[in-house]
Amino acid sequence: MSYRSIFRPDLFADRTVIVTGGGSGIGRCTAHELAALGASVIVVGRKLEPLEAVVAEIVEDGGRAESAGCDIRDPEQVAAMVAGVLERHPRIDGLFNNAGGQFPSPLEFISPNGFDSVLRTNLTGGFLLMREVYQRSMQKHGGAVVNVLADMWGGMPGMGHSGAARAGMENLTRTAAVEWARSGVRVNAVAPGWIASSGLDTYEGAARALIPRLKESVPLKRLGTEAEVSAAVCFLLSEAAAYISGATLKVDGAGSLGGRIWPMAEHEGTESFEGFHRAVKPKVLQS
Repeated sequence: MSYRSIFRPDLFADRTVIVTGGGSGIGRCTAHELAALGASVIVVGRKLEPLEAVVAEIVEDGGRAESAGCDIRDPEQVAAMVAGVLERHPRIDGLFNNAGGQFPSPLEFISPNGFDSVLRTNLTGGFLLMREVYQRSMQKHGGAVVNVLADMWGGMPGMGHSGAARAGMENLTRTAAVEWARSGVRVNAVAPGWIASSGLDTYEGAARALIPRLKESVPLKRLGTEAEVSAAVCFLLSEAAAYISGATLKVDGAGSLGGRIWPMAEHEGTESFEGFHRAVKPKVLQS
């Protein structure tokens, strides 16, 4: 089997795209789709083993990919990683700033170190990647950046550190779109809602118990798929989005809309797009 993308097979031919957090979940899926569309994909993450597993999958499917270990919170590691990519490729055409992480906790129990750690992962690290790729390649050659946000539009109770970081990333996206337009660089964001991704299996306790019920708060009455987020990312990286910059595309089944007064209609749920041939349903949803 191969990736069932809605885009033409050569959409990203002769292009190099970096995907951070590419060892699992949405990052893994997007790396697969970009490779299926002709891109040379650089799969980036802190742990090499899952990255190399994804690269092996892509190569087995006939695509081109390589792994690059990097802690995006470390400016020196980011600089070294980007320099290494440019030693092997003439330029960097796209960056999917997908790496992130957080833990559930009420605000009053988040330590300063815990708060700072989540901000460094979800905001500062993304900035370091954007800046390095821009300075080393896109400032001269142009390109496109897509940053990952989250459904933080109504605040993010239980994950205030992540909400603060994602809100900061949205503003950073807008600022970069204005400042870097002179270089032919577009900067956009995707904001996934509840997605049936491997990341759901990392939660425990009360947070995990809520996961099977998440679809009840979504007007489309289901969780999204990794492929639905990946399709949005590929669109924003492509020339079809040539006049789109500074925008945030919500991929959330309208879950961020509505209110407490408007009744949520009951129905069986809409049909999902299952483009990723190697997708695995999270264990927490298998029951």
